[in-house]
Amino acid sequence: MKKLKSKWITKDQSSRLYNIPVPIVALTGGIATGKSTVAQMFRDENIPVIDADRLVKGIYSQKESFDFVFKNFKDAIIDEAIHFKTLRELAFKTPENQLLLETYIYSRMPDAFSSAYGAFEPHGFVVYDVPLLFEKKLNEKTDLAVCTYAPRSIQLERLVKRDNISTELAENILSKQMDIEEKKKRSDLFIENMADFLTLEKNFRQLLTTLCE
Repeated sequence: MKKLKSKWITKDQSSRLYNIPVPIVALTGGIATGKSTVAQMFRDENIPVIDADRLVKGIYSQKESFDFVFKNFKDAIIDEAIHFKTLRELAFKTPENQLLLETYIYSRMPDAFSSAYGAFEPHGFVVYDVPLLFEKKLNEKTDLAVCTYAPRSIQLERLVKRDNISTELAENILSKQMDIEEKKKRSDLFIENMADFLTLEKNFRQLLTTLCE
């Protein structure tokens, strides 16, 4: 069982996100920086990883979420299911709509997180894969933040190729996120993903050595 070095344990249980008893390593990064790949590398080391996006999807799969959307965003219900593209459009139409939806989702995150955490065997720490770490100020309740990093030019190139979209659209997507340089600056550690997979694996090994006893 891998354990964090003591210098990275900066919170006690009462001040940690959702009162989790073990340290939380927050994993963040921008689109097309390889965050999901790094998260899988942690899993391959038998380190528990909780994925914020998966938690949200789980919340949306519940009947009460369907009822909430039906009541507040009825046009997002198509063929008796939540149509997420429409829901996003409606949610971002006004600040009030966005706040209403986010308040609903985030009020259910503690139970979702605790349930996901409880499914793991006891471990020395847990990794929380969370894109909006700094935007939602969740870094204030995690022990440390690790950023997967690639410069904006590489993000742009990868995004265009991966999603088969125009450079203009990719630029627009990136402009709606916190700049990767700012995320890197705010993080305690970062892992570069600027070359090939083997280089990323090497960088990950170095990260583990830095993190773990």
